[in-house]
Amino acid sequence: MSQRSWAVILGASSGFGAATSRELAKAGYNICGVHLDRKNTMPQVEEIKNDIKAAGAEALFFNMNATDEEKRQNVISGLQEQDAKVRVMLHSLAFGTLRNYIDDDQKQEMTQRQMDMTHDVMAHSLVYWAQALHHGGLFDKDARIFSMTSEGSSKVWAGYGAVSSAKASLEAHTRQLAVEMAPFEISVNAIQAGVTYTPAQDRIPGAEEMREGAARRNPFGRLTTTEDVARSIRALSEPGLVWITGNVIRVDGGEAIAV
Repeated sequence: MSQRSWAVILGASSGFGAATSRELAKAGYNICGVHLDRKNTMPQVEEIKNDIKAAGAEALFFNMNATDEEKRQNVISGLQEQDAKVRVMLHSLAFGTLRNYIDDDQKQEMTQRQMDMTHDVMAHSLVYWAQALHHGGLFDKDARIFSMTSEGSSKVWAGYGAVSSAKASLEAHTRQLAVEMAPFEISVNAIQAGVTYTPAQDRIPGAEEMREGAARRNPFGRLTTTEDVARSIRALSEPGLVWITGNVIRVDGGEAIAV
């Protein structure tokens, strides 16, 4: 069996998850990827797996609903069979309902079911995966847990309310886990990426306008890329940085502080 450390990437098939899978594979990690894809997007999953293998790493991928408790246990069992030691977990699940809370057509308003689903996927599942990996005896010492948040956690954008509140909840979960995981020498941080062109971002109402505004505002004069974020996660995963914990770390080229 490989002696490489493992990274568990939730949302591994696109966006930040895909870029981080590739980057950490190049850094010497085996990759356990969790994703939810249909037949038409499976070719891009195969490309990611091939890139991981080309870097000399193992690619253990699961096409599943990341909130399904039984299927989550299948991932845990799969990692245990590999005698894996997990040093990085990235929560990059971007699946939620984009609707206004109040609409002239009540049928178009956010429902309780949609709100609950958005929070379960984009926030609460961070806790459940951390619990499962911990109690499965899979986390190595000096491990890292990263969640993906955004400036939208404290901003208002049309149709973004449920996702915004889920991101705020995600940040609260990150802080709580940081304190509770510290005795096990595991750090937990949220990464606040700048506006980045990803499949998930492109689904937000007014996404193109958002990107244009971010590019104008960013001191570097461009959008954040998934590679910018992946390289930052790689750097923050270096040994000996466990004291950096409980933070929202901006990876945005100064976008959030620019006027």
